[in-house]
Amino acid sequence: MSKGSETRNRIIAKAAPLFNRKGFEGCSMQDIVEAVGLEKGSLYGHFPTKEALAVAAFEYAWNETAAARLARMDDVPNAIEKLRIHIANVVALPSFPGGCPLVNTVTDNDDGNPALKKAARNAMKGWQLCLQDVVKRGQDRKEIRPEVVPEDVAGLMISLFEGAGALNRLDRKSDLLEKAGKYLNLYLDTIVYQST
Repeated sequence: MSKGSETRNRIIAKAAPLFNRKGFEGCSMQDIVEAVGLEKGSLYGHFPTKEALAVAAFEYAWNETAAARLARMDDVPNAIEKLRIHIANVVALPSFPGGCPLVNTVTDNDDGNPALKKAARNAMKGWQLCLQDVVKRGQDRKEIRPEVVPEDVAGLMISLFEGAGALNRLDRKSDLLEKAGKYLNLYLDTIVYQST
């Protein structure tokens, strides 16, 4: 990897937690300059705008988060067990510094930055498609009931995770994410294929 690529990657890795904690408007380029230890001109040599850096930082933060949430799912063949591993990962693993990058970016850029909103929309779509694919494959292998709608399963899981995670941040003593995981596991029991 070239020195330029290494520097670019270092900038992204240092900027991602800052943007995730402070939001696009709250994070200044000076904050990033101080975190990375570069001159502002050098920073702009790698990223022409703050928006370009914010998108790269979001994608980095989301990729880290998604990799942790999807870890070990391929270790088991059964779709229900894959979904249970996903639930355990989301509930048990520490979130990216500052919380879930997806929910942070969505709420921070609700009416503003179109590039960040698009990046968040793409991240959400990828997560939805991944979970839908697990359900569809489970239906093909007669592990999940055929009348179950894959889009509904993905939507329910994501909504509970993101909502509970956001509420947990309001009350650090709350265990809403753990409760969401518990109820999602109970829900999975209801969609298991039952041979007659």
